[in-house]
Amino acid sequence: MTERDKDQKGPPEDGCTGVASLLDLVRTLRGPRGCPWDRRQTDRDLTRYLLEEAHEVVDAVNAGDPKEVKEEIGDLLFQVLFLCVLAEERGEFTLEEVCQTVREKMIRRHPHVFGRVTVAGVEEVKANWETIKREVEQRGRKGIGDGIPRSLPALRRAQEIQRRAAAVGFDWPDVGGVWAKVAEELEELKEAALTGRGEVVAAEMGDCLFTLVNLCRFLEVEAEESLRGSVERFIARFAYMERRLREDGKDLPGTDLQELDRLWEEAKDKG
Repeated sequence: MTERDKDQKGPPEDGCTGVASLLDLVRTLRGPRGCPWDRRQTDRDLTRYLLEEAHEVVDAVNAGDPKEVKEEIGDLLFQVLFLCVLAEERGEFTLEEVCQTVREKMIRRHPHVFGRVTVAGVEEVKANWETIKREVEQRGRKGIGDGIPRSLPALRRAQEIQRRAAAVGFDWPDVGGVWAKVAEELEELKEAALTGRGEVVAAEMGDCLFTLVNLCRFLEVEAEESLRGSVERFIARFAYMERRLREDGKDLPGTDLQELDRLWEEAKDKG
């Protein structure tokens, strides 16, 4: 580092562009004359921001706003590069090694592009991908949950674990068995609710949700996205009720349930 670099207050200007420029910026923030807050950050600190930024990317994509998507991808990329710089400082790996590792992985998982495998269509591509991925995952795996992040949303994690179990033959022969299991778990939940014991009710509720996730898998529905959609629809319909009541000079508190039900059905009819 030159004397000029030590004294400069602006961002580094070394001719870098793109990812290299952003990586250099992170190194500067972590440097002796960088930001005290950035120098204090650890891997564990960054995981929270990483999850937040990933969810914001998803929201931007779903909103269909290219400008917002570009900004949120940039925020997520910054967190990824920050993690790489932390690892680089400890002598563990570099961004270049990360890129090489994932490049090799993608080549292995696309033998129909980079190898001699022939596929008839998208379904065969997906089947090959899962087979290759499963073979690699099973090497050295000690348990069914290995490699599935605990930080995943619970519905998503449950569905991934169920897919693994099904891949080794631990599965219902058809969806009929799952429907029966859903009914059975609901009855057990009702019985537990009558006891009033919170821990038992919580356990039975978890079993119900887990079985419903299995039903999602059989019906080829992503449980996490399905629930996310329901939440968004509820928010939109509730907002419609609030808006209609305001137009009539009313508030939600104090409005009778019959009127709320009528507005709810009206909101549903409008989508």
